[in-house]
Amino acid sequence: MILWFAIAQIAVALLAAVVSLAVFARRSAPNDYALGATLLVSVLLLAQIVVAIVAPFAGNPPAGDPLEFWMYLIVAAALPFGAGFWALVDRKRSANLVLLVVHVSVAVMLYRMLVIWG
Repeated sequence: MILWFAIAQIAVALLAAVVSLAVFARRSAPNDYALGATLLVSVLLLAQIVVAIVAPFAGNPPAGDPLEFWMYLIVAAALPFGAGFWALVDRKRSANLVLLVVHVSVAVMLYRMLVIWG
């Protein structure tokens, strides 16, 4: 795992959580900002999958359990897609809370993956 990329992903996930909280506080349905932030988190997690595949071949293998790392990465990558789909289908104010929880969860999972890798 690349340290600066992981820190950037955590920062983006936490920023997306703040955006979701702001949209929830405005008492509105999920808008383009909240869903766009979720999409950005998803794209960064897909890029992390590519990095995790290439890194061991470049001489950067994980120090911890690879199975645990990959389980975290697969679940972390699936969460924003599921929450984004939910927010598109259920256009209620509470969908913003789902996005908020997912973004915080992804940030925590990314930190855990960084600890496992390093």
